[in-house]
Amino acid sequence: MAESVKALPDDIQRVVEVHEWDMRTEAGVRRFFELKVKKLPTVAMDGELVYEALIPMQEEMISEIRSRFSLKNGKAGNQP
Repeated sequence: MAESVKALPDDIQRVVEVHEWDMRTEAGVRRFFELKVKKLPTVAMDGELVYEALIPMQEEMISEIRSRFSLKNGKAGNQP
């Protein structure tokens, strides 16, 4: 999953902050429960589960990031 996020275009990379939690660590397990994750792989955006138990197509992930960026920044016409 992390590789698909790292493969996003540069303009998207500039507006996202990626955190990867390892389920073999206490911090990873804690985050798993905080987000109420039921299955892996999972992608959360802005603390909300967006994709669970699947790896989305790159176009779908880009669209979701752009939509959230626009809502958060009020820049419908000036997206990444």
